[in-house]
Amino acid sequence: MAAVQELAERVKHDGEKVFIDTDSGSDEAAADGSETAPFKTLAHAYVVNHHKPAGSVEFLIRASQTGAVGPDEDPSVRLQWKEPAKSAVKKAQNQLDGFRKKLAKQAQVEAAQEEKRKQREQVLEAAKNITLTKPAWLPEAKKTRIGNKDLRLGEGDTPGDRVKVAGRIHRLRPQKHATFITLIDGYGHLQCVLQAGDLTKTYDAMTFAQGTSLWLYGEMCKVPEGQSAPDGRELHVEYYEVIGASPSEEDAITNRVSSQQNQWDPAMLDQRHLVLRGDNASALMKLRAAVEWAFVKTYKEMNITKVSPPALVQTQVEGGATLFSVPYYDESAYLTQSSQLYLETVLPSLGDVYCIEKSFRAEHSLTRRHLSEYTHVEAELDFIDFTDLLDHIEEVTCRVIDNVLSDPESAAHVKELNPDFQKPVRPFMRMKYAEAIDWLNAQDPPILNEEGKPHVFGDDIAEAAERKMTDIINKPIFLTHFPVEIKAFYMKKDPSDLRVTESVDVLMPGVGEIVGGSMRMEGYEELLAAYEKQGIPAKDYYWYTDQRKYGTSPHGGYGLGLERFLAWMANQHTVRTACLYPRYMGRCKP
Repeated sequence: MAAVQELAERVKHDGEKVFIDTDSGSDEAAADGSETAPFKTLAHAYVVNHHKPAGSVEFLIRASQTGAVGPDEDPSVRLQWKEPAKSAVKKAQNQLDGFRKKLAKQAQVEAAQEEKRKQREQVLEAAKNITLTKPAWLPEAKKTRIGNKDLRLGEGDTPGDRVKVAGRIHRLRPQKHATFITLIDGYGHLQCVLQAGDLTKTYDAMTFAQGTSLWLYGEMCKVPEGQSAPDGRELHVEYYEVIGASPSEEDAITNRVSSQQNQWDPAMLDQRHLVLRGDNASALMKLRAAVEWAFVKTYKEMNITKVSPPALVQTQVEGGATLFSVPYYDESAYLTQSSQLYLETVLPSLGDVYCIEKSFRAEHSLTRRHLSEYTHVEAELDFIDFTDLLDHIEEVTCRVIDNVLSDPESAAHVKELNPDFQKPVRPFMRMKYAEAIDWLNAQDPPILNEEGKPHVFGDDIAEAAERKMTDIINKPIFLTHFPVEIKAFYMKKDPSDLRVTESVDVLMPGVGEIVGGSMRMEGYEELLAAYEKQGIPAKDYYWYTDQRKYGTSPHGGYGLGLERFLAWMANQHTVRTACLYPRYMGRCKP
């Protein structure tokens, strides 16, 4: 309707003639009703000219005519501009009448909105004159956080603690007898009650919006019988001070982010700083902190030492195509893909080690499992064999989950985010790569590779096939012994079958791979040969090769993305929602 009115304002016609061509005309914005740009329908022409006096515009119409065109006839002559038929005029007039009714209704709505706006302005202006009286007890109020559960709650004639608490408005529910505010501060939720009266009539109260930060003063009380609130308590507010107001109406938080949109939607990721204020996103970040702490606690319990390797490197681990190069004085440098090589160098002095650091992969990938920057949990273990490595990974995985679930707050977040989460059943199933190939081909119908063909030995089993297999088997799987050609240069070959490596991917139902690891080459000459085969300059890795020269040992390790582990526990569709601000191809903001 607005577009039609805009067109009506700009359309001018010579001699007030409007042309309609039912064949070549158009009712889109490009047409203006002139002879060279006619409209397509008479009804549209009437609507566009609705503001002009009746009879002031002459409408001329033409249409295709039936009948064969003779060899000596000009077909353009058969199309003549003429007055529209009475039936066409009646139909167009009916549509114009309907349009005018809509205009009138719209005008009424706009007038009512304008009146409401004026009344609102008057009320707000009057509210500026209302001043709250500070209670005498205000200076003695006990400063506290929402998460403090050690407060006396008032009930009946028994008074509760009078407190001073800060937070932001999370929800606002104005009612006739009171205004209810849900306050948040990162430590919990608190229902706050402002009884109707001056408390709800000040200018501040009239402009409260989600996100506004406040100091609230009042008495902590039990929630009345038959009602509910977080922790069964509420703050009866007697005074407040606005710390930072939040905008309402067009620029309100609720108009910039929506709980109905997926968090991984690009528009929501643009507003990630506001999305993180929501219950779901904040619960995820708290669970992430708990999972990371569970890893630290688990490794501490297992007497494994934490180290912090460098992020700026000059060597590759997982292939040069996925390295981010960065300026580094007069040298070439890269952001690390993995800290594994550095972890191996301290095994002789520190024993088993681990790190939780950032890793960077410049993969041209937009799958829901990949990030360009992620938190990498990596560990290296000395004097072990392949069976020891598998047993260790199983133990760490299960201990981390147990540590998370043993904390009531963390367990509550898991329950909230993934009500159906079940701890993996031990022992994990062990399946060799060759057995997986046979299994995929034995299904009815077979699970095909990315080229739509049956799998053959040497295929890099795609994520979709891997996940389908895991979901059907429905057990945690140690998928082991991958071919040498599809694994990294440093992985140890299986002495009993030199075609494959002593490598492993840990697969979980519903998510696929969450951990990858292997035994590492321990022979000096074997490692040099691996460098040469991959075209890697051995001199750049002298510090890594020296581990095999000065007292080598059987050792192995593994790595996992914290975001992928969290996405599994919290049932997230993508790892992008499992980190604070995701970085992937095409996104490096906010």
